[in-house]
Amino acid sequence: MPCRCFVALLGMAHLVMFVACTQPSTLEIEGVGVGRSAAERVDDVLAGAVRRQEVLGVVAMAVDRDGVFYRGARGTADDILDMPIRTDAIFRIASMTKPVTSVAAMQLVERGLIDLDVAAADYLPELNRALVVDEFNTENGAYTLRPPQTPITLRHLLTHTAGFGYGFTSATTRDFEPSTEDQGVIEPLLFDPGTGWLYGTSTDWVGRVIEKVSGQSLEDYFHEHIFDPLQMVDTSFNVQDGSWLRTVTVSRRQSSGALVQQVRDDPVLRTEFSGGGGLWSTASDYSRFMRMWLNDGALEEARILSSETIAMMEENQIGSLNAGEWTSTAPENSNDFHPLALGQGRWGLGFLLNRDDQPGRRAAGSLAWAGLYNTYFWIDPAHDVAGVLLTQILPFADPQVLAVFAEFEQSVYVLAAET
Repeated sequence: MPCRCFVALLGMAHLVMFVACTQPSTLEIEGVGVGRSAAERVDDVLAGAVRRQEVLGVVAMAVDRDGVFYRGARGTADDILDMPIRTDAIFRIASMTKPVTSVAAMQLVERGLIDLDVAAADYLPELNRALVVDEFNTENGAYTLRPPQTPITLRHLLTHTAGFGYGFTSATTRDFEPSTEDQGVIEPLLFDPGTGWLYGTSTDWVGRVIEKVSGQSLEDYFHEHIFDPLQMVDTSFNVQDGSWLRTVTVSRRQSSGALVQQVRDDPVLRTEFSGGGGLWSTASDYSRFMRMWLNDGALEEARILSSETIAMMEENQIGSLNAGEWTSTAPENSNDFHPLALGQGRWGLGFLLNRDDQPGRRAAGSLAWAGLYNTYFWIDPAHDVAGVLLTQILPFADPQVLAVFAEFEQSVYVLAAET
């Protein structure tokens, strides 16, 4: 058996070096009507990433509207426990929750319960307390606030044009501390709604609108209207009893390039839910969500959205604004993120859209997004191809994982061409 070294983080103060003799992890492969050599080229991407320690464990799947034409798993789910990763491994998908929340919101739009262009405060009055930061002094934190010139709408929230940021996408959001007089301000807006694009907490507010209007928690609403109909059996804000050992442990990239695995947490019951993140899922489950999209809103016997709504969500909603990238203001959480060439990103209702074809990869108008722990997906309706690649690595936008994802995507299109 080959021996290999890995570093594990035990507690907060001790780094311990282990030498473990382990069997190579099992790779599960599915090729439907394709030559084995084509699938092997995809296998090599995952195997090479583990061999070079770019990831400790990875699961990837590729689908078309009819089903799965590639699935693979390589590496370990937990190096300390020497647990090989499997294709049914459960991952924290973080902001890959946002597309699910967007679909739920559009279901309520279809039912006439909310409107894209009505002030969102009509459904959630707290949003009236969102004010624009006109000036912000980085030295002493002094600021001035004013009301936004236009109200925040659901369309603004779904497109990240409301003005909300995250601490890793905006230094002002990161450093803003309301004075005693401004304790009622919920979050600072960085610009007037509709005038800019910034990745932030907008989808969290969409989730709260859904809960308020539907009268259900996000957990209950998602299960009743999305997960159960799509048979996404392992997707939830809480991992099911007996499934915790299928979860993948988080690792953190060091400046040296090494991965330090964090201690496996005990499960914690969540009773409050965020539209912007927090779901657990598997590659298989998320692939069913993507296949629903490739089938214009339906999968097998379940219709989730109308084809007309799907088409609207795929349309650019932000005009000439550039979307989908940022320079990190909190490198412990996220690296700089530039998934497309400058100026090529647009945004639909819940998804990043690319303006132009990417040679050897997705077509113009494809949908995509990602999660904090370096989980990524894309949906290419033009070519009837979608793929997902899941790891559990911090910080986000890890350059090595992004390179693996790009190589995986390219190899999937070679495989798809040979079907």
